[in-house]
Amino acid sequence: MIKMPDDVGNHPSDFTNAGFDIVAIAASAGGLTALTKVLSTIPVEFTAAITIVQHLGREYRSFMAEILARRTDITVKQAEEGDCLTPGTAYIAPPNRHLLVNDDGTLSLSQSELVNFLRPSADLLFESVATIYKDKAIAVVLTGTGRDGAMGIEAIKKMGGTVIVQSVETAEFFGMPLAAIGTGNVDFILPLDQISNTLVTLVMGYK
Repeated sequence: MIKMPDDVGNHPSDFTNAGFDIVAIAASAGGLTALTKVLSTIPVEFTAAITIVQHLGREYRSFMAEILARRTDITVKQAEEGDCLTPGTAYIAPPNRHLLVNDDGTLSLSQSELVNFLRPSADLLFESVATIYKDKAIAVVLTGTGRDGAMGIEAIKKMGGTVIVQSVETAEFFGMPLAAIGTGNVDFILPLDQISNTLVTLVMGYK
């Protein structure tokens, strides 16, 4: 595992009227359907930023951001180096790049080594989010094979954040949800159709 930078005391500004400042989502196989379901009912006035790691083929340009942008009211874009996290915007890791958050609230992309054969890695995203946002972070693990995200949610919980996992029964592929649940660091295990409302309630304080 890549060692994350030590916390040096710099923190991004809190977003206004937000119970949490960032939602970090991990998905793999079956992720497009699951992400569409979650993002489609997030309101445009959502007061947290969203970062997404979706495992994709490394060789081809991804159209994930364009597809999701047509199915939700919030802004969806492929993350770029230096993007400043903005409420109501979802940033998707590009193919073959790790996505990390910095202590000034910007994003970094990295081609550092694969983590458990993966790039982008949900574990790295979650660990960077935990380091910077601590108890103002939510991690979400959706459908997928393998174990990506399981180590990262331990960091989220250690720093006081909240973890949501899609229920195995509603996941098209249950490897990632099952691995996350197995850590014992999960706050909510929810059917896919309840995740969006729960995020809105946690972040904005209403259903």
